[in-house]
Amino acid sequence: MKYNDERILGIDPGSRITGFGIIDIVEGKTKYITSGIINSIKGDFIERLKLINESIQKIIEEYKPSIMVIENVFVHKNPSSALKLGHARAAAICATFKSDISVHEFSPREIKKAVVGTGAATKEQVQHMIVSLLSLDGVPSEDAADAIAAALCYSNHRVVQNSLNQIASKEL
Repeated sequence: MKYNDERILGIDPGSRITGFGIIDIVEGKTKYITSGIINSIKGDFIERLKLINESIQKIIEEYKPSIMVIENVFVHKNPSSALKLGHARAAAICATFKSDISVHEFSPREIKKAVVGTGAATKEQVQHMIVSLLSLDGVPSEDAADAIAAALCYSNHRVVQNSLNQIASKEL
């Protein structure tokens, strides 16, 4: 199987805390690079969105990912929360506009299922699987673990798609 090496930036958007995680896929193997959170608790809403955007731009400049994976907006019980989450996602996505980065989206359930095996996984289960899958020494924060999980979800989908493409090309 031929592999394309890639650096993937996963984003778990939030209007107050945005998680990020970066992994490399080299010759089909996953390698953890870094992760963390963007703490945008202080300031008014527009200032917080600006901080998210600028922070992700700096992460992109420093680590040069080729792919960004971000959670889709899911329906909250509180419409105001869903709108704020949508704005945070937009601030993160807009950070890619000056770079040649392809953006992919997955639902939280898809991400959890790809990493834990169930779309109803808890945050603690996601953290546990991230530590286990990447052989990490420490446990990333919940938001950083969710971001890493998003990156891993893309990686898993890419492996499946590559396999399907190989099967299809052999049948032709």
